[in-house]
Amino acid sequence: MIGKAHVYTRGHINTDEIIPARYLNIDTEPELAKHAMEDIDPEFLKKVEEGDFIIAAEDFGCGSSREHAVWALRGSGIRAVIADTFARIFYRNCINNGFLAIECKGISKKVKTGDSLEIDVEKGIIKNLAKNEEYAFNPIPKFAIDIISAGGLLNYIRKGDDKNGA
Repeated sequence: MIGKAHVYTRGHINTDEIIPARYLNIDTEPELAKHAMEDIDPEFLKKVEEGDFIIAAEDFGCGSSREHAVWALRGSGIRAVIADTFARIFYRNCINNGFLAIECKGISKKVKTGDSLEIDVEKGIIKNLAKNEEYAFNPIPKFAIDIISAGGLLNYIRKGDDKNGA
C-alpha cells in the first residue's frame, strides 16, 4: 500500500485531540471524519487524501478508550497510523475496528510531511519513496492481521462462525 505521510512530531496526542469529545454524539465515520484532528490541525481534512498515513511520535492515542478516534481517522481517508509508540487501548481499538496501526520506533524523526510511503505489512518494511530509505517495524501478529483483514473483530468472529456452520 502506498500513501502520503502527514507527520505529527508532538508526543502524546490523545483521543480527545483525534476526535474532540463535543462530537461523541456522532457515530458515523463520514460525520466524525469532518472533525478529525481539528483541534491540532484545522487544515487536516483539506490535506488528507484517501489512502494517506498519519505518522506520529510516542504514545499516540493516549487518553480515553473511545473507538470514535479510530472511526474519525478511517472516515477521513487515513489508511493507517504509524507511530513511534501507541497507547495500548488505542492500538487494540485499531485492530478491533479493522484499522492498521504500526509501531516503528523513530519514524516521526525520519519521515517528513508529504513523503510518499509504501508499506509491506507481511515483511515489516516501510519504504520512504521520497528519500529512498527503508524502516523496519515489528511484524504485526497473525491474529491481528486476520482481524484487520476481516474488517474488524466482529466480522472476524462472524467469518469464524460461517466456517463452523453457525
